[in-house]
Amino acid sequence: MTFRLISPDWLPDLSKARLAHKYDHGHALVLAGGHGKGGAARLCARAALRTGAGAVTLLCPSNALTENASQLDAIMLRQCDSPEDLRNCLADTRLSSVCLGPGLGLGPEQAALVATALAHGRGLVLDADAITHLARSPEMAQTLHEGCVLTPHAGEFARLFPEIAARLDAPATRGPAYSKLDATRDAARLIGATVLFKGPDTVVATPNGQAALHAACYDRAAPWLATAGAGDVLAGLICGLLARGYSPFHAACWGAYLHVDCARTFGPGLTADDLPDMLPRVLAQLTVPV
Repeated sequence: MTFRLISPDWLPDLSKARLAHKYDHGHALVLAGGHGKGGAARLCARAALRTGAGAVTLLCPSNALTENASQLDAIMLRQCDSPEDLRNCLADTRLSSVCLGPGLGLGPEQAALVATALAHGRGLVLDADAITHLARSPEMAQTLHEGCVLTPHAGEFARLFPEIAARLDAPATRGPAYSKLDATRDAARLIGATVLFKGPDTVVATPNGQAALHAACYDRAAPWLATAGAGDVLAGLICGLLARGYSPFHAACWGAYLHVDCARTFGPGLTADDLPDMLPRVLAQLTVPV
């Protein structure tokens, strides 16, 4: 099977239509952890908003509302203390994508939130703690659908796909060698969802074998992305693009490209907080204003 390289000529024009309403560009929902654990979700939510999602809501436990309200203005807040609260929020028909995992937590209460989001069937980005919940519960993993995007790094990939990871790590004794591209395709086919396997050689694959590669090397190298929270921003970029109506595969591919472009635009000294604020400059270079 062939694959394509993710490059700027493949990106769409991400400008907004002149007369569109904010909800014409989608409404993204990001779930946050409890008190003192909301930073990852705030990074994710800011990135979703910067990609052009018309509205973004951060859903958090009641004990974290004040903390999040003190650090967010353009992002809406809503309380969520139970799966029932999440179901009530998901009943909003304007909601078009959901991201959960960054800073969510690993307790049974958070596992129930992941299961509830999966049952609703919307475009869904699962990162960080959400991937760990899937690895712990094969039954939950079976509820994944084609509207989902998983964004594991190597450690998370190994927990969720141990046999595939073991084959990838094994020394090649004859060719052709089993590659990261092969592993990501096999993982997507096994899990029934789009998989973005993070790294300098990020690979995106769908259950039907469609795949793309983004190589952050040579003139595209972005070593500054090796910083805490960078993955949370990537999850938010993908969630924002899903909210705008792009397919899981294209949202993941274009999110990966924009992520690296933001890091390269900022350069040395980058922290994850800087990434969303680089998007206006990056998008202005990539799109034709309308």
